[in-house]
Amino acid sequence: MDKLRYPIGRYSFEGMTNKHREQWIIDIERLPGQLSAALAELDDEQLDTSYRSGSWSVRQVAHHLADASMNYFSRFKLALTENNPTIKPFNEERWAETADSLQASSAISLSIVEGIHARLVLLLRSLETADFDKMFYHPEKGSQIGLAYFLGYVAWHGKHHVAQITSLRERKDW
Repeated sequence: MDKLRYPIGRYSFEGMTNKHREQWIIDIERLPGQLSAALAELDDEQLDTSYRSGSWSVRQVAHHLADASMNYFSRFKLALTENNPTIKPFNEERWAETADSLQASSAISLSIVEGIHARLVLLLRSLETADFDKMFYHPEKGSQIGLAYFLGYVAWHGKHHVAQITSLRERKDW
């Protein structure tokens, strides 16, 4: 079950080198294309299939990636423009149950991901190494989150959800 939930494994952070940073930015840049390929030619029945028992549907995963991307972009901007801001968490489970997440075309969220990731990559490539030492406070976690850690997490998060979709496609032979 854990392999279905975490097909690429759980996120692990062991620090950020320049090589890590560049690879993570590349991963973030590639996400829209990977998501597009993962969603290609799926019909509504397939989009409404859960990637594992009791999980979100493919459609909800696609919309979650747009929701998360919007929030992640905001967190980077806040941390870069304010001193240790407190971010606003979002209830991912409840967001995934709203009508737009259950019914909207995945193409809508794909266009959001494309636009936000284009902006995010431009922003990330403009940063100095010291910028990744900046932090934000996550009230649900009760901890400070550094942008170096967060960059790696955002890169992992996109690959994680795309792998949920592609592993389902492989198992179903879609």
